[in-house]
Amino acid sequence: MSIWIIFKIIGSLALLIYGMKVMSEALQKMAGSQLRHILGTMTKNRFTGLITGMFVTASVQSSTATTVMTVSFVNAGLLTLAQAISVIMGANIGTTFTAWIMTLGFSFNMANVVFPVFFIALLLIYRKKHRYVGDFLFGVAFMFFAISTLGATGKEMDLSHNQSVIEFFSSFDKDSYLTIFAFLGLGTILTFCMQSSAALMAITMVLCSSGVLPIYMGIALVLGENIGTTITSNIAAMGANTQARRAAMAHLSFNVFGVLWVLCIFYPFINMVCGFVGVDPQSDHIDVSRLSVVLAAFHTTFNVCNTAVLIWFIPQMEKLVCTIIKPNAMKDEDDFRLRYIGDNALMATPELSVLEARKEIQSFAERIQRMFSMVRELLGVKNENDFVKLFTRIEKYEGISDNMEIEIANYLDKVSDSHLSDETKARIRAMLREISEIESIGDSCYNIARTLSRKLRGKEDFTEQQYDHLHQMFELTDDSLTQMNVMLSSRRYNLDVNRSFNIENEINNYRTQLKSQNINDVNNHLYTYAIGTMYMDIVSECEKLADYVINVVEARMGTKQREA
Repeated sequence: MSIWIIFKIIGSLALLIYGMKVMSEALQKMAGSQLRHILGTMTKNRFTGLITGMFVTASVQSSTATTVMTVSFVNAGLLTLAQAISVIMGANIGTTFTAWIMTLGFSFNMANVVFPVFFIALLLIYRKKHRYVGDFLFGVAFMFFAISTLGATGKEMDLSHNQSVIEFFSSFDKDSYLTIFAFLGLGTILTFCMQSSAALMAITMVLCSSGVLPIYMGIALVLGENIGTTITSNIAAMGANTQARRAAMAHLSFNVFGVLWVLCIFYPFINMVCGFVGVDPQSDHIDVSRLSVVLAAFHTTFNVCNTAVLIWFIPQMEKLVCTIIKPNAMKDEDDFRLRYIGDNALMATPELSVLEARKEIQSFAERIQRMFSMVRELLGVKNENDFVKLFTRIEKYEGISDNMEIEIANYLDKVSDSHLSDETKARIRAMLREISEIESIGDSCYNIARTLSRKLRGKEDFTEQQYDHLHQMFELTDDSLTQMNVMLSSRRYNLDVNRSFNIENEINNYRTQLKSQNINDVNNHLYTYAIGTMYMDIVSECEKLADYVINVVEARMGTKQREA
């Protein structure tokens, strides 16, 4: 076999994988938030979840993208585990559409047809308005060109007359379960290594269509692909929370169970599928050109039957994966950790990775409000030991705040390196602004705590009236933080910013009122200038904190930057 033929095979597989990747990403960009909305809302029961998984996977031509997307939604708390399992079942059916596309490519020589598509795609890419459509057509053209090249290369290799290849595959007993298990394991390993079940499906079709690989062994490879493809989602979920890891494990369990029951009736099941297509697998004169159709038909029949059986046992599958994957031991709330993104962040679908960051920013904002609650508590602590303990905890939270800003920013920076839609790029810029302002809120909380610490070390204390005013100011500030968290956790088109602006106006007016009153109280010798200065430092810091809150709200709404 010529070295150039080997390079043509490797290059064709690379083009196939790249074409599917470009096509999938282009569809995700075109769909954008609509795709997320479909997955997030059309999963009310197991059947709608199943249909949604089929629709999304058939659209983006990637079960991996759908599965990773689903794991992301479970990680972000937008889907329950049961909903995720139904979507994954649908994705397994939707992905069989890829095999039929390949069958079409092997049956008809589309190499010449794709060149006009390349030209049209290039024109659209240079037209900014339609560049995603161009990307999609480019991906489709690459995919069909790669399939046609693979088919032509298979014929060029003339494997049916290559005695060494024929003898190699003939050395396996096609009627032995030992052979079936060997090829099943080979399919699993190759899919894991290639990270593309589509590429291995294409190779299997080439070998079967050449007449050197018996259909039973080819189908064993396809079964192995079904297990190997689940490894991607399990790797993606390693850095996610417990529920996300359970969703990925459910994908593996679903496919493994399907393979097990098919192995029990392997030969009768294959013969039945071959009967559908009009092929006799026992015949010595099989029309090898139809074997790619047999592979596609088996892939679809297997996944449809497996889903038809297991869709009624989703609660039992949920219990199984919950038993296999136990919750992580509870960590100290004061320890630094990210809940939704981590070392193994889900970067397989960049457009959807923004969802991970959005949930992490919500978590960041909630943690900052807890930090402010500690500051409110610190105001009333008189015992020095208790004060030091609480102050140390606030100090630790300030460090956590700095770390969270850096980690989320780094994650967003990685996401922004990918090809993104303009809408997503704008969203990332807004999110970077949000985390910067939230970190500034943490700084304000720490500044208030330091002022209270300075007061404790002095010999003076606030008057009862000052305490009342500070509690009132803290109450208003906490209201603004609560409203900020509502804004961050809701959909933009459902938001009303007036509540946030009204609270800020209240805080500004109250600050102005207290400032004037403070001057009069110091002049009337109700307290010293030093205690009055610390008192107004806290009031001013609350007003500054409220400005940061408004900046977060405006970033969320996509409006202009305000001066703090």
